[in-house]
Amino acid sequence: MIRTPVCELLGIEHPIALGGMGSIYSPALVAAVSNAGGLGAMGCHNLSPDRIRKAAAAIRESTNKPFALNFLIFSAEEEGFAAALAERPPHMAFAWPRPEQDIKNYIDRAHDIGCKVTFMAGGVPEAVKAAEAGADVIVTQGTEAGGHVSWMTSLTLVPMVVDAVAPIPVLAAGGFVDGRGLAAALALGADGILLGTRFLASNESPLHPNFKQAIVDSDGHDTLLTEIPDIAQATVWPGAMSRARRNRFIERWMGREWALRQHQAEALSDILAARKAGDVEEAPLSMGQDAGLIKEILPAGEIVRRIAEDAEAILADRLPALVV
Repeated sequence: MIRTPVCELLGIEHPIALGGMGSIYSPALVAAVSNAGGLGAMGCHNLSPDRIRKAAAAIRESTNKPFALNFLIFSAEEEGFAAALAERPPHMAFAWPRPEQDIKNYIDRAHDIGCKVTFMAGGVPEAVKAAEAGADVIVTQGTEAGGHVSWMTSLTLVPMVVDAVAPIPVLAAGGFVDGRGLAAALALGADGILLGTRFLASNESPLHPNFKQAIVDSDGHDTLLTEIPDIAQATVWPGAMSRARRNRFIERWMGREWALRQHQAEALSDILAARKAGDVEEAPLSMGQDAGLIKEILPAGEIVRRIAEDAEAILADRLPALVV
């Protein structure tokens, strides 16, 4: 079994974490990852206080293992954050503050109730700021990831952040889906990996089956960075672009973002209808370039176990055999 400092710190068996994706609501997915020995995380952005309480209760009904509640700081509302703190989760996960926001306040309040804190950063300056504010674990996200990302690739960003925040442990995100990815992240100096796209294509994911199949069918070359999903949803995301599947909806508005702003409400209505219908061409689908490595839809627990077992085999068997 692979054990890293993040396992001891977060009380998990495997250094594998679920990203707290706000695009999905699934206590079952969170619990499945935690039950398998990873760290499940529930994205709480845009959830009402009551829904946050219900999500925490549902997770606890299905697992007694550690989990995290995740907030985007730039959009976090006090009532929702206070409700999450009142649930006293084992861990809190934070990401995406505006430059002027006081992240230490969020971290301190989480620490005050006994939480460990993970903080996602897309660059070295953001990672250092989070470390100085007291984060227990830094998640460094490369641009290969799905959804909102910055500009540097994981291959360069991970070791840069590891060096900058040492001895604070680091989880690597963006481009990691299997045991090879975990082994590579450990070689880069990280203490584990955080995954989003891989768990979107899981049995417990609430995505429409057509969207899950689109991930499985991807060759890894069919994503792009764009503002179009945010414009359609009237959202301004600080310092990020969105990596999404290139489809008819995206292509229709490429180069015509000015027109999309004028027809935003109509476009959003069309998106919601397309998501409900499972129309993969008319609704944005956040997914990473690593979709090209995903070949089947699996139970979330099986995903965790396969990653851990495959990485262990690589580290124990293949790599030592290369050293003469």
